Amino acid sequence: MPVQMELRRIISSTSETQEQHFVILKEVEGERSFPIVIGLFEVTSIERRIKGLASQRPLTHDLLAAVIENLGGELSDIFISELREGTYFARLRIKREGDLIEIDSRPSDALALAVQTRVPIYVAEDVIEEACGESQPF
Repeated sequence: MPVQMELRRIISSTSETQEQHFVILKEVEGERSFPIVIGLFEVTSIERRIKGLASQRPLTHDLLAAVIENLGGELSDIFISELREGTYFARLRIKREGDLIEIDSRPSDALALAVQTRVPIYVAEDVIEEACGESQPF
């Protein structure tokens, strides 16, 4: 059963050799939370939306949202469906003409799009259990 989550925090850490970015997802009606590593581009897109900063030209996630809308679809939600060998898998769930279309997506792109379009974020129960078993609460 999918569990609704919310983006709780964005964490960026920098060392001499690397820069890492994480988003922390937390249950809307619970206490479990876990991190997902995301790229710089996605973290920048998410932060711009949260801070209400506009860009002069559409960025990739703006473009994708516009394409979905202009083709008669509506992003219903995103669903992080699987955690396999440390890699998360997600789906964009789009309503169009009474059908629900699911499109494979990297979780980082799905999360950026969810923040952009203000749609719910869902995670499969087994993914939460496995992710929370691998990490400490945030």
